[in-house]
Amino acid sequence: MTTRWVIASGNAKKLREFERLLAPLAIDVKPQSEWAVPEAPEPHDTFLENALAKARNAARHTGLPALADDSGLCVDALGGAPGVHSAFYAGPQKSDADNNAKLVAALRSIADRRAHYTAVLVFVRGVDDPEPIIAEGRWYGRIIDEPRGTGGFGYDPWFFDVELGLTAAEMPIDVKGSRSHRGRAFARLIAEWQARYGGACVERA
Repeated sequence: MTTRWVIASGNAKKLREFERLLAPLAIDVKPQSEWAVPEAPEPHDTFLENALAKARNAARHTGLPALADDSGLCVDALGGAPGVHSAFYAGPQKSDADNNAKLVAALRSIADRRAHYTAVLVFVRGVDDPEPIIAEGRWYGRIIDEPRGTGGFGYDPWFFDVELGLTAAEMPIDVKGSRSHRGRAFARLIAEWQARYGGACVERA
C-alpha cells in the first residue's frame, strides 16, 4: 500500500519543500487543501503547541496521518522575536515585505544581529495518536543590512549563514535543504519514524 500523509499547510513553497524531502521515501504527500481542511488556530506561545494543533486538525478532517510544522525566526537582540509570530510580525496581512521591513527597522541601531531559525515538526498517525513524533531543528546565523538573493521565502534574503557566506535566499535548494532548520528537523523526524514504524504507517482512508 502507498504511504500517504496530509501536510497541514497551505504555503505552496513549504509544500514543495516537503514533497522534495519525502520523495525518496515513496511517501505520497497531499496538502490539506485537497480536503478543504480549515486552518487550525495558532494561539499558542510555542512552536511545539502550534505544530501539534495543526497536525491534529489535519488528521481530524482527513482521517490520514498528518505532518505539520511551526517555524520562525528568533532574533537574540529582540528577545526571540518575531518567533512564533514570524508570519504575521507586521500584521494580519501576512506580507514578507512588511515583515522584513519591520525587522530591519527594529534592528537599525542594534549591533548584535545574531539570529536563528527554529522549526518544530510533528507527525501524528491520527487525531488521537498518543505518541506523536516531534523533531526540532535550528539554523544559526545573523541578520544583514541589505537583502541578498532571490530564492526562498520569508526572511531568507536577510538571514546570513556565516559559515557559508551566503544568505538563505542565495543557496542552491539542496544546500539549503541540508543546512536549514526544517531540513535538520525533518532528518530527525524521519529517522524516528523509520525506527518506530519501518514504513508501516499507511493511509487509513
